[in-house]
Amino acid sequence: MAAEKIFENEIKKFLNKLPKTWFYKNWAGPYSKSGVPDIIACINGYFVALEVKAENGHASELQKRNVRLIEESNGVALIVYPKDFENLKKQLIELSKH
Repeated sequence: MAAEKIFENEIKKFLNKLPKTWFYKNWAGPYSKSGVPDIIACINGYFVALEVKAENGHASELQKRNVRLIEESNGVALIVYPKDFENLKKQLIELSKH
């Protein structure tokens, strides 16, 4: 299994344990909008979008643009790497408590 998919599965497993959380995996295909983050969630009323990358992965310019637009709309949007997983978990736990 690819490193990105393994990390994505770890994130989804963690999200399943968070209270007041709903999420889905965005599947990219020929009829979907390009550059949409991999995981879309609502955590305690907060819109959260996660672009999941393997340790050596890089976000495209379109992905970076979408993250910026979500942030400008007062949503939470992050490009996440395995090395940042512990910090990500802390951030998401804080959102679930607000």
